[in-house]
Amino acid sequence: MTRADEPGATGVDPRELWLSPDRPRRGRRPAFSREAITAAAVALADTEGIDAVTMRRVAAEVGAGVMSLYSYAPDKETLLDLMIDHVTGELPASAPLTGDWRTDLKAVGHLQRDHMLRHPWLPAAVHSRRTLGPNSLAFLEHALAALRPIGLDGAARLEVFAQLTAFVAGHVSYEVAQAQAAQSPDRAAAEGRYLAAVAADGHHPELAEALSAAGRPVTPDATFTRFLNRLVDGLDAA
Repeated sequence: MTRADEPGATGVDPRELWLSPDRPRRGRRPAFSREAITAAAVALADTEGIDAVTMRRVAAEVGAGVMSLYSYAPDKETLLDLMIDHVTGELPASAPLTGDWRTDLKAVGHLQRDHMLRHPWLPAAVHSRRTLGPNSLAFLEHALAALRPIGLDGAARLEVFAQLTAFVAGHVSYEVAQAQAAQSPDRAAAEGRYLAAVAADGHHPELAEALSAAGRPVTPDATFTRFLNRLVDGLDAA
């Protein structure tokens, strides 16, 4: 792994990255674009995971030399910013708003979840950085507009959006991990038997009560909706 592939690299100045035309930062113009590089990196992350995305692999995908790629993205941090903003362009930043901030914020949360499930590498990526590209800012603008009726100032609305995004990212990470664990039914059955034995030992009355309570829908959609409703409905608009 070269230094440019290390996640600790700091990337480039946002003004240079987002406000400059789509052209290499130095050298001769190659036969590919920043859009093509980014799309190739996203496809690689979607199919093989974010660890598969290296400058060398992406260069091979677009048929370029690694050194040519560095003129567009000098390190992996910059490439990740480009990837995040690229896929954020899939989100409907101009979707109509109802004027009910709870309804609209829940809609934003569902959009984010669907988006992150399509790109399972996103939750970890958004947790570790703040991407300021045009698509990201357009969706942020949409979310802030959805929150305008809440009565909070701009800074507080930014905090609410950050809280929502962190919740969705964390939930999707858990959801993906649970889906992977479900592929091992023997393990799930063993855990069920273990919890039943622990609940029956008389030393865990709270757990026993929780396990004996009437079940709620446990589909991924129902579980996410339940948690999202608790988060949004519990926000203090004062």
